Amino acid sequence: MEREPSASEAAPAAAALFAWGANSYGQLGLGHKEDVLLPQQLNDFCKPECIRRITGGGGHSAVVTDGGGLFVCGLNKDGQLGLGHTEDVLYFTACPSLLGCPIQQVACGWDFTIILTESGQVLSCGSNSFGQLGVPHGPRRCVVPQAMELLREKVVCIAAGLRHALAATASGIVFQWGTGLASSGRRLCPGQTLPPFLTAKEPSRVTGLENSKATCVLAGSDHSASLTDAGELYVWGSNKHGLLASLAAFLPMPQKIEAHCFQNEKVTSVWSGWTHLVAQTETGKVFTWGRADYGQLGRKLESREDWKLQSQDPSRPCSGPPKSMPSFLPCLTGAAEVSCGSEHNLAVIGGTCYSWGWNEHGMCGDGSEADIWAPKPVQALRSSLGLLVGCGAGHSLALCRLPALPELVAGSSLDAPEDAEDQEAMDKERSQKERQPETSTQTQSGRSRNGGLVTEAL
Repeated sequence: MEREPSASEAAPAAAALFAWGANSYGQLGLGHKEDVLLPQQLNDFCKPECIRRITGGGGHSAVVTDGGGLFVCGLNKDGQLGLGHTEDVLYFTACPSLLGCPIQQVACGWDFTIILTESGQVLSCGSNSFGQLGVPHGPRRCVVPQAMELLREKVVCIAAGLRHALAATASGIVFQWGTGLASSGRRLCPGQTLPPFLTAKEPSRVTGLENSKATCVLAGSDHSASLTDAGELYVWGSNKHGLLASLAAFLPMPQKIEAHCFQNEKVTSVWSGWTHLVAQTETGKVFTWGRADYGQLGRKLESREDWKLQSQDPSRPCSGPPKSMPSFLPCLTGAAEVSCGSEHNLAVIGGTCYSWGWNEHGMCGDGSEADIWAPKPVQALRSSLGLLVGCGAGHSLALCRLPALPELVAGSSLDAPEDAEDQEAMDKERSQKERQPETSTQTQSGRSRNGGLVTEAL
């Protein structure tokens, strides 16, 4: 048996950021626009040990450092990177207009970005076609983050969906803006007057939550959610995929998901994809529900065809199978980190990175393009300790602690490449060998392609 290197012989373990999946706009920060099927380590753009948050949107990515710095890359045609221009950016780049303004959280929507400062102020940039920037009478787009002056209360959490956004204040009030939910609301609630927060292009208080204090907000393609300090989860919006745990086709007002859906435990954390939800309770149990046809719930349905037939049946007010109700997923118990993309997920359990769900562009990181129906370790990261994970619509990012390496004896090379160019060539060759041949993309019902991204046909 090989002897483990002693502490005096081992070099200190370092952290590194890895990226993989859809990359049509450079959202992986790797300097090119080709999809990546296996995790690739990024060159340093900041000290990886200092990364605090990782997230992504339709085609862009954002990283927040411990010092409150914001680094962005990817799709920028509407100025969603906040860099003052509309050119795509292939490497993580610091947002200069925010220097000296420490950032607490970033939420990336489809084509816009919401930014929360450490002082509790909210800024926005990118597309404003649906009022998702929260700036009344504002321009169609904004290329530099601008303060949302109408949101005067201190904010503690933000969320960005496909075409709408939310904020929770320190006093527990929830605000919503952007008209993304209005069209389905009008269609599914004929004759009803929708509450103002569903049609507002400026921050509007979400009514129906007066007797609770919100600590967290979430947004998907056509739904919203709020978690309270009492561990209760409220949801509203479209119920097309059964993710509201209700028989209604659309919930114009927040409705609590009953505690028995979570085995009578308090909910402590919630994450949202475009059409599915993941929640963790006080004992570490993880529940998933919503759309399930790409494995995004981490469990197989009794019959995939049954789900398709039920989801296409207009007589059903709540499309989807019974399993779209919150269901306990034992293999995720105790997850320290979870992140949802549009239809795929990442988690860190016991220091190991897991992935599951939609995998057409390699966002699950297993070297294939086949959907993954149950959470499984990302093999390429098995030797590293997972610290943070973050997803965009179709791409993945993970911060990992690299294994400590024995210090090399002077004069020995261990067949190491002579320089960085040799290393790069070897990495490229290895990646090409591991990458499977491209498969032809088939048209999928209800989905439209946009450079490797997916948007629900609303």
